[in-house]
Amino acid sequence: MPRHFLTGDELTGEELARLLTRAQELKADRSASDALAGKSVAIVFERPSTRTRVSFEVGIGELGGHAVVLRADETQLSRGESPRDFAQVLSGYVSAIGLRTGPHAMLEEIAAHAQVPVFNMLTATHHPCQALADLLTLKERFGSLENLRVAYVGDGNNVARSLMLLGAKASVEVVVATPAELAPEPAGGAALTTDPVEAATGAHAVYTDVWFSMGDEGAERKRELLAPYRLDEALLAAARDDAVALHCLPAHPGEEITEAVLYGERSAAWDQAENRLHAQKALLEWMIAQ
Repeated sequence: MPRHFLTGDELTGEELARLLTRAQELKADRSASDALAGKSVAIVFERPSTRTRVSFEVGIGELGGHAVVLRADETQLSRGESPRDFAQVLSGYVSAIGLRTGPHAMLEEIAAHAQVPVFNMLTATHHPCQALADLLTLKERFGSLENLRVAYVGDGNNVARSLMLLGAKASVEVVVATPAELAPEPAGGAALTTDPVEAATGAHAVYTDVWFSMGDEGAERKRELLAPYRLDEALLAAARDDAVALHCLPAHPGEEITEAVLYGERSAAWDQAENRLHAQKALLEWMIAQ
């Protein structure tokens, strides 16, 4: 059976720890592995991307493989081909399939019919590759993930869900602060609150994401709800003195995060962005180079 990576729940805690250690090794020596030599990986983008596309395309190349990059209008999915047919056809060409799309059900259907690993480059419900980079960043900053406290403030979106799920596997205490009507379903034992200061108090990291994801509607109501959840200097001050600010990018300074925090000395957002590359290279090894 192929090793899929759809939500992050496919990893055990031990596998996650090994993957993050491997990511650090690959970061220290970017040419250390040719695990994908002679292999091709399809990465399919039904949603726009900067970090995801570049990090996967570069990472596949650094592992010795070939990235087959497909935009939404370049596949027959856009003309009504079924996910089942798409998965079966690509399985005959490539060693793995990555998908960045909206409905999580689309990813699940492709995985159900693929004979090669399928991985999630973002759906409306989960963004597990981002969570891998987040955990790698925290491990670099603090030396260990065990007993770290991470406060996520803002919209209870796919980034929050993946952080909750994978954070628990890494023994990280995740506290999510959102307005009640935007709260995610409980996952991984993470704590939920409506108070951003409560979440940030004593945290090693305070994390936020954009208020409006792709396809969001009702923007003005959502902006009103989220205004008290802005990651600013006062909220960061409620955390530990050595706490870092996290943001998965792209950011909208002045909205979900202030410019002073995003570009300040306590921001780890740029490390997070780079760590997408290294964490995903370790993931590709885990899925493909068995």
